[in-house]
Amino acid sequence: MSEALIRVDRLKKYFPIRGGVFQRTVGYVKAVDGVSFDIRKGESFGLVGESGCGKSTIGRTILRLGDKTEGNVFFNGQDIYKLRKEEMRKLRPKLQIVFQDPFGSLNPRIKVGEAIGEALLDHGVTDRKEVRRRVLQTLEICGLASYHYDRYPHEFSGGQRQRIGIARALILNPDFIVADEPVSALDVSIQAQIINLLSDLQREQSLTYLFISHDLSVVEHLCNRVGVMYLGSMVELAGKEELFQNPLHPYTKALMSAIPVPDPTVKRERIVLKGDIPSPANPPSGCKFHTRCPIATDICSQKVPEYRNVGHDHWVACHLA
Repeated sequence: MSEALIRVDRLKKYFPIRGGVFQRTVGYVKAVDGVSFDIRKGESFGLVGESGCGKSTIGRTILRLGDKTEGNVFFNGQDIYKLRKEEMRKLRPKLQIVFQDPFGSLNPRIKVGEAIGEALLDHGVTDRKEVRRRVLQTLEICGLASYHYDRYPHEFSGGQRQRIGIARALILNPDFIVADEPVSALDVSIQAQIINLLSDLQREQSLTYLFISHDLSVVEHLCNRVGVMYLGSMVELAGKEELFQNPLHPYTKALMSAIPVPDPTVKRERIVLKGDIPSPANPPSGCKFHTRCPIATDICSQKVPEYRNVGHDHWVACHLA
């Protein structure tokens, strides 16, 4: 692993709140609020946090599936938001996504083989004669059979549909894949199969992942580095071993304490966070986490903590870390 394939610099994504008779903008939901990180070639970068913290919004904004409010996103040193429409279209095959809901991402009226192969035709990668061969090859790589080509989405299980979603992303030979909670809707046994498939594909095809999840045990198994999100901001980032052995932010510690331990004799002290997550339309002053933090002091409500490197490439935004 060497240079950054993806670099995110002070990225912001705000959604307008409209009200009144004329539907004027009266405020903003700050879904992503000044986030910076990079993803190195060949690594799996995990992004974790509670629902609504901005993980999926970051994934979609990186892929330019929506517009940004501020900041920059670089792919191989190229600012993708400065590309013209035609230039972005040429780059699109290199940047793919696996959605959380595999059934919702598939057209129920289109056969699976056609759904996987349509991207090849749309981008002019190959002709119609070659499409079927490429699709069958990709189905096999993803653990599906050739007879699945002519079936419809409703004829598959949840795990099979997610394999189809992975095949759709893989068919264009991408360099970077955003995996947006790809196993959260699946049974535990099926989760393991999909995680192993993603791991095998990464090793065989030199893929780079942004793996979005709220399940830290899955992230620990698959990812090299992990970023922790809270209310649109990155509160901690470190290598997997460093983060799991030495979490510094109180929010990260609370998330770690909730990981199930498969041993009834081991007792883990659970950190229960009090109160509800504040609204991203009106975040607290100072540290956004101070309203729920068990160790907060006066400075936490008054001053935004500096996001700093405390050693071993371990970044944290906390006055008390």
